[in-house]
Amino acid sequence: MDLIDLWPPYGVCISEGDLELRIVRESDAPELVELVRSGIHDPDAMPFLFPWTRRSDDEAPAEYMRFMARTKAGCGPDDWDLQFAVRLGGELVGTQGITAKNFAVLRTAETGSWLALRHQGQGIGTRMRRAVCTFAFDELDATEVTSHAFVDNPASLAVSRKVGYRDNGTRRVAREGALAVEQSFVLSPDDLVRTDPIRTTGAEALRSFLGLTRG
Repeated sequence: MDLIDLWPPYGVCISEGDLELRIVRESDAPELVELVRSGIHDPDAMPFLFPWTRRSDDEAPAEYMRFMARTKAGCGPDDWDLQFAVRLGGELVGTQGITAKNFAVLRTAETGSWLALRHQGQGIGTRMRRAVCTFAFDELDATEVTSHAFVDNPASLAVSRKVGYRDNGTRRVAREGALAVEQSFVLSPDDLVRTDPIRTTGAEALRSFLGLTRG
């Protein structure tokens, strides 16, 4: 028995060319923290509803470890959060997440991600989002994938639309104590813009772990 037998999500790999997504492990944490410290967004902007990037350099390592522990502890058939470390040519560039509640019934998942500033504007965000959405539809049998982005975050809005998401209304939210407008998106299998082939491993064991059956 090895670690993947104990925790099947660790066996999942999604790849497209030189882009690879693998479930975040504790061994990735030091590299991820340094990547966050290098900058994810302009200091004057806040692309996240919860402003976790405002943590000080001293607070960030422990907080990231707590986040990883919470994510793993809460992962099960009724409520799961799969966080992938994204590497391009072996270099860590960011993370891509996909989460769901009551997925076996609803077949709806939601995506969220971040990409280091120095890797933005190169199409990587679109590729990693497309890869995880393809995985959701083809391997987990999702019927829709949702996403959200603030209307003042044009890069994230553009990624959603390039992948094929359709606008699905807006909502007013409080962001760092001020009003902000969030755009909602929804993606169906038919709307997904497919390009290069996506390869996956570990999907069957993950389905079993999440209690998903195929008809």
